[in-house]
Amino acid sequence: MEKIKKIFRFIKYNRHKGLSFLALLYSAKYRFQILKIHPKKLQKNWGKEGLESGFEETKEHYRYAVRVGYAVDRICERTSWESKCLVRALTAQTLLKKKKIPSTLYLGCGKEDGKMVAHAWIRVGEMYVTGGDGTEYAIVSKFLA
Repeated sequence: MEKIKKIFRFIKYNRHKGLSFLALLYSAKYRFQILKIHPKKLQKNWGKEGLESGFEETKEHYRYAVRVGYAVDRICERTSWESKCLVRALTAQTLLKKKKIPSTLYLGCGKEDGKMVAHAWIRVGEMYVTGGDGTEYAIVSKFLA
């Protein structure tokens, strides 16, 4: 019964149902791909390696990027599968690409509690959509989409 209530609330109160539904589908797709496909093959679809998007965008692009970031974070917090930074970044990148909004996917490495960790984040213009600004991480690779 609780799941039905959650679905009802989602339908009733979510102003961006279509965007949220796409975020759910893409997050599932990318989680499956990360589990089943070799990373080198996956990278071919992430954009032009080594290039970055510009640092200026229109207000409409920023507004849409905010909605994308919000939808991706809300959905990925609630998935039954693991939706960490790379899944979120790829989902956001795809949603932005559908609207022809240029973005940059960053992959970085850093240390947390003495252990090496990887992180992924997305930037549109001067705004970071998912994953923060990556200041604690050394950029390993970047992809223009």
